[in-house]
Amino acid sequence: MLHVSWAGGLVAVFIAGTMATTLWWMLHPPTSFVQRLAAQAEHQLERLVGSVIVVFSAGIESAHMMALAAKLAHGGRSDLFAIYVIDVPFTLPPDAIMVDEERSALDALGAAEAIAMHSGVNFRSDIIKTRNTSQAVLELAKREKANLIVLGSYREGKYTGAPLGSDIEEIAANAKCDVLIGVEGKHGTLLTDESQAGAGAS
Repeated sequence: MLHVSWAGGLVAVFIAGTMATTLWWMLHPPTSFVQRLAAQAEHQLERLVGSVIVVFSAGIESAHMMALAAKLAHGGRSDLFAIYVIDVPFTLPPDAIMVDEERSALDALGAAEAIAMHSGVNFRSDIIKTRNTSQAVLELAKREKANLIVLGSYREGKYTGAPLGSDIEEIAANAKCDVLIGVEGKHGTLLTDESQAGAGAS
């Protein structure tokens, strides 16, 4: 007949507990710093893409950013809202008909819609006439409770002056949400929509 003392029983329980703990640790190793950082970035992305506004204007060229914006909004998690802002000079009434500018707006938003539809995201667009582009964008982002404003900029060398226009700088400085600014590279294709790139090559 086997007799186990209290001391022996406690030792046995301790050993069994230690083995169980070690086995659990081996099956559930602690996450590394990189893994925790990646998980945090994924969580931030899910929070970020609740509402995305892509801005176009005569001084804000965002066509090359549309593919990226559509990918961020992919899966129905986001509404993608593209706007073209027409800056109306004080020499004209606020609702003046500006044929060339409105044609440019329709072309830009039409291309934006094609990219959005190809990516299967919820898409809206609008043309906004204003005296102040940056202020109009900031007010719209506030009304829409946007989580992200996407802005494109001209590659340095396409025009004289600073790489980022004053409207872009003002939006980035005063927006209550995140702002993503993309400057088109000379040979970059990362932000190019693949379907349109293939169509352009053919």
